[in-house]
Amino acid sequence: MTDALKPTLSRRRVLQAAAAGVVGLDPALRAAVWAQGSDKPEKEEVKIGFIPLTDCASVVMASVLGIDKKYGVKIVPSKEASWAGVRDKLVNGELDFAHVLYGLVYGVHLGIGGPKKDMAVLMTLNNNGQAITLSKKLADKGAVDGASLAKVMGKEKAEYTFAQTFPTGTHAMWLYYWMAANGINPLKDAKVITVPPPQMVANMRVGNMDGFCVGEPWGQRAIMDGIGITAITSQDIWKDHPEKVLGTTGDFVKKYPNTARAVTAAILEAGKWIDAGLQNKNKMAETIADKSYVNTSVDAINQRILGRYTNGLGKNWDDPNYMKFYADGAVSYPYLSDGMWFLTQHKRWGLLKEHPDYLQVATQINQIDIYKQAAAAAKTPVPKETMRSSKLFDGVVWDGKNPKQYADSFKVHA
Repeated sequence: MTDALKPTLSRRRVLQAAAAGVVGLDPALRAAVWAQGSDKPEKEEVKIGFIPLTDCASVVMASVLGIDKKYGVKIVPSKEASWAGVRDKLVNGELDFAHVLYGLVYGVHLGIGGPKKDMAVLMTLNNNGQAITLSKKLADKGAVDGASLAKVMGKEKAEYTFAQTFPTGTHAMWLYYWMAANGINPLKDAKVITVPPPQMVANMRVGNMDGFCVGEPWGQRAIMDGIGITAITSQDIWKDHPEKVLGTTGDFVKKYPNTARAVTAAILEAGKWIDAGLQNKNKMAETIADKSYVNTSVDAINQRILGRYTNGLGKNWDDPNYMKFYADGAVSYPYLSDGMWFLTQHKRWGLLKEHPDYLQVATQINQIDIYKQAAAAAKTPVPKETMRSSKLFDGVVWDGKNPKQYADSFKVHA
């Protein structure tokens, strides 16, 4: 940086910076921030949409614990009824940000699953913690996992209905990937419907579906209510997979970059707080169980958040890969390869007709520079690479290196 750009660190300026939470930043970054003027959030009160799911917790706790104030913003959580509603309110500006499905953001950016609008992913909110539930009726016929489901469906030529939460979203992709890996084409061998997460259990209870994929606590709730069994968890499909993100529009980030950074830092710190220990997890479960948030029993939330799993068929286990919000920054970093994976599945299932420029799209959407600044403010380590490698449960490795080849490699597709 040239001498001309170096700021004068007057006492007043340092105090202002401290109040805004930037003194902990890397000196070069701090200077760059000051060179552009004050880093004070341009918009000090922000409305963040969320769906009643356990993984909205870091957004809620950033507000409830007052972590947002530390970064100069006030977060107002807004409970929404469906992912389609979240999408529409983000696009038209009724919401500033949202706890939102990774694949929904990418779909809107490319004009699939809704109106086309430039979108932004600021951070990943959580890894793991979703599940595929099969009805007790199916389980009684012997369908308790992927292989046995394929056997039952192959034997009985009845129409089977499965639910996901949004056509381009994470739950649709976990459900399709799992079914396809077991030889079931979800688009040809079954009927797939879209149901908002809080309505899954009630719909299964009245027989509207044979299975569903959704985030917690609704998988656990189905077991507690005696209407379903867990066939597989999402972390058993892909360990430490990307799940919900903090999403907004591209326009918002351009207009309010300081606000975007401040909100990201606050939620990042809230995720760190949740993952810090048992006491914090229990407090989080008690908070979000309230009717103003998830509206269920604390027990439905805190069992699986602590890794205590039961499948509804008498099997109990401690899962080390339960829902994580921080994991020393590994959870929250918006890896480009994570976003690209959803695009490969959108292409696989015919949602995208042509191959996009996978890396270019991910680079446009995932706001890595803003994330790095927020991570510095929240004292969070940042991974060195923008890509990561993972082996999914079918043995296929995804590393983002050749997305076109990967998308075309699947035997079962649209």
